[in-house]
Amino acid sequence: MNGELEGFRLTPVSFDEIPHWGEDDPSSLFAGLRACGCYVRSVRAYRTGSLGLTCDDLMPLVDKAQDVGSQASGLARRFFETECQPFRIERTDGKPGLVTAFYEPEVSVSSKPSDEYRHPFYRRPSDLIDIDQENRPADMDPSYRFGLLQNGTISTYPDRMAIDRGYLEGQNLEIAWAKSKVDVFFAHIQGAARLRYPDGRTKRITYDAKAGHPFSAIGKLLIERGEIELANISMQSIRSWLAQHPDQTDEVLWHNRSYIFFREADVDDPALGPIAAAKVPLIPGRSLAVDRQIHTFGFPFFVHSETLTSIDGGKPFARLMLALDTGSAIVGPARGDIFTGSGDEAGELAGAVRNDADFYILVPKDAAARYI
Repeated sequence: MNGELEGFRLTPVSFDEIPHWGEDDPSSLFAGLRACGCYVRSVRAYRTGSLGLTCDDLMPLVDKAQDVGSQASGLARRFFETECQPFRIERTDGKPGLVTAFYEPEVSVSSKPSDEYRHPFYRRPSDLIDIDQENRPADMDPSYRFGLLQNGTISTYPDRMAIDRGYLEGQNLEIAWAKSKVDVFFAHIQGAARLRYPDGRTKRITYDAKAGHPFSAIGKLLIERGEIELANISMQSIRSWLAQHPDQTDEVLWHNRSYIFFREADVDDPALGPIAAAKVPLIPGRSLAVDRQIHTFGFPFFVHSETLTSIDGGKPFARLMLALDTGSAIVGPARGDIFTGSGDEAGELAGAVRNDADFYILVPKDAAARYI
């Protein structure tokens, strides 16, 4: 089976070989596993990635998790040790894995535009159409998943610059208006936001669709221009640069032609994150975005990064997590994005994370036999 995997291999290991495994407390994953099982059984199965792990492979683990209540950390680890076989995910080019982080921003908004609140969050427009192999125009880049349907003809959708300049005005698509164009931009990057209205109400917006254009990192642009050194690049340093160069803000933001459309949702449990691609709420610090083309949602991954010490009080990051989300920048077998939570503090944690990391996937033992 290993020979069939493109660009990587799975190497079976023991739990004793996983760095810092014995120090982790994975007890908060059981609620997430049960939520995944409920979605799979009541709505539909998650799409199988190229690795070949299916929801049928996952469900025995989910079923056994149904009977597991709040466990002490040792008992929680023992559950996974009993039910799963860990595999280290190794790139065949010898390069290490990469971990970054994301969060749910909290943005001050108004339900009406004003001189103070001028920058909208938009719902999905009616002329945006999903693109697949059946309807893709011959001259459209195969990476595009959305396009513009106009008079029966499909073409690329207007990009960030065109939308910022008013393409969607007058269509009643605005969910709310923010004070800062930069806040809106970073909510697009994160794919979600918690909106706080002047009367104290909170609502949540989550990803619904995108204009289709590829994501282009403005951090990379600023590095290439010599504006920020590679060693200093972070969300915080990018925000600081934009604040200091308001005359260049539009030009830099428009470099990322990708544009995100949102749908509204209630904040049912403030302790949990938004409902993401796996259609269950994200668990702060325990949810991982993975490459959906390779991996299947719901599976546990252990992520270890000796150099990522900012999240766990100076200790190396070493946690068992659930694959519950994906993203256009999350590409590759040993690539993950950690959800750090909601609000400014979570943003401070997420903004500086870009570290080499080791990735291990925990496969229920019956399915694991196929990979040994």
